[in-house]
Amino acid sequence: MKKIILSVIGILLLVVIIAVVVVALNLDRIVKRSVEYYGPQVTKVDVKLDSVHIGLFSGDASIKGLAVGNPPGYQSPHSITLGAASISLKPSTILSPKIVVRTIKVESPDITFEGGLSRNNLTTIKDNAAGKAQSSQTVTNSVGQQKPEKHLEVDDFLLTGAKVHGTLQLPGGREVTVNNLTLPEIHLTNLGTDPQGITASELTRRILDEIEHKTIGEVSKFGSNVGKDLLKNIGNGTNGANLNQLKQNLGNLLHKPGTATTNSP
Repeated sequence: MKKIILSVIGILLLVVIIAVVVVALNLDRIVKRSVEYYGPQVTKVDVKLDSVHIGLFSGDASIKGLAVGNPPGYQSPHSITLGAASISLKPSTILSPKIVVRTIKVESPDITFEGGLSRNNLTTIKDNAAGKAQSSQTVTNSVGQQKPEKHLEVDDFLLTGAKVHGTLQLPGGREVTVNNLTLPEIHLTNLGTDPQGITASELTRRILDEIEHKTIGEVSKFGSNVGKDLLKNIGNGTNGANLNQLKQNLGNLLHKPGTATTNSP
């Protein structure tokens, strides 16, 4: 009887070892497929990823070629593209219910802005993610069954060197080209450090909130500078009363009501 029990235990251990090896060998493919399948459920836009590499024992991970699509009605194929990002995980938590992410470092993503200051492609994607994060903690698998989202802890998230381009739409149908604006760095810490952690939807929402907020701020300053240049060009020969009226109209045109903007010197 003892030999039978030992044999059963040995077989179970062998099965566990084989399962771990299989997961380790296929983890990159599994993560890539999950990002491309569940990402659109959260953002309501296409999400594509060229490759993922995860060191199951080292905890080091990298992603390459991330592309986030645009909502219907916008011209550009992508809202955000990223060449590469590096991630450091706590190895012992990779297969646990709550994955501990020590650091995420994103460098030089490309952001496409389309629309006005109050409504644009980024606000649409952000609202999509916010609705998902607040309404449900589940996603659906390929056969439509609900599946609980993985919980995360992210100790340090850093995004630097982001560039913004695209078009700023003004009332009346006018458009101004936005080109090569540099976004201030985004640095988030201690996300999901409580026992429950945060879901991928909630993390996505937090990051998109920051991207949208900082992009709107930079585009707004850009619009103010465009207005200043326009006033300089047409100011000569314009009397004081008409010029003041023009400034007021232009300010109403460029600035989102109720949103503070910072004018460049």
